[in-house]
Amino acid sequence: MRTWLPNIRAEVRDVRAGIEDAHVIFATSWQTAYPVLASPALGARCYCVADFEPSFYPAGSEALLAEATYGFGFHAVTHGGWLAQMLRRDYGMQTDHFDFGCDLETYTLDRSPGADSRRTGICYYCRPSTPRRAHELAIATLDLFAARHPEVDIHFYGEPPGKLPFRAIDHGFLNPKQLNELYNRCVAGLVLSATNVSLVPHEMLASGCIPVVNDAEHARIVLDNDHVAYAPPTPFELANALNALVEDGSPDRVEAAASSVTGTTWADAGAEFERIVRRIVEQRCAQETPA
Repeated sequence: MRTWLPNIRAEVRDVRAGIEDAHVIFATSWQTAYPVLASPALGARCYCVADFEPSFYPAGSEALLAEATYGFGFHAVTHGGWLAQMLRRDYGMQTDHFDFGCDLETYTLDRSPGADSRRTGICYYCRPSTPRRAHELAIATLDLFAARHPEVDIHFYGEPPGKLPFRAIDHGFLNPKQLNELYNRCVAGLVLSATNVSLVPHEMLASGCIPVVNDAEHARIVLDNDHVAYAPPTPFELANALNALVEDGSPDRVEAAASSVTGTTWADAGAEFERIVRRIVEQRCAQETPA
């Protein structure tokens, strides 16, 4: 944890040494919910749910074990409103949520002279190792797009895509500053997710790049943005959405997209999370205080 999350200032302990009494004990990924449930430590049980983890697996033991954790009686605090709504509706959980933020100091619209003329390509967030990011569907989509628009550069970033049936530029892993520069060179970006959406669509929007997203309840609830291009999750419909954006090329669309995320920051998300935790602690303390 110290290596991968160097900004954490809290004490880090090994769960095998036991969990001490606390005001609140949080589970995170589903595997951690079991030791939190089994621990005799005092404290309200909460569950920070970032995605619908049963969908990470084929039907079988892991999917069933992950889904079972939603019946442990924990109070869920979720990333985005879709998970809160779904866990409350389908599993009867108590839920709160915080909205996704965006690093608006990094992801910004390039308004320098000639910036509009440099915005010519499209980009794709590539994660073939993660099935929920629908890599095979994305490749089929981009193959159709490339056949119609061979003159448009297709930019890949993230994991290596392997052999492709069309011409593309593979940038590999990019830091946030490099990503912002890439988004400012692109008319649109393809961002797919079969479960909770990633952080990428908001970051693209802030840079004036229109995300093409598979149309789904979770995407519309979490993104809640009129400038996202939603399309049914088929190669033909997704390719048509990319085609329409490239063929339109309106600078007004770019400016409107960038302006649509100016009020959402990670500081706001962190403050909301803190308010939720404080309220849970205060309610528990009130329940435990003798009349």
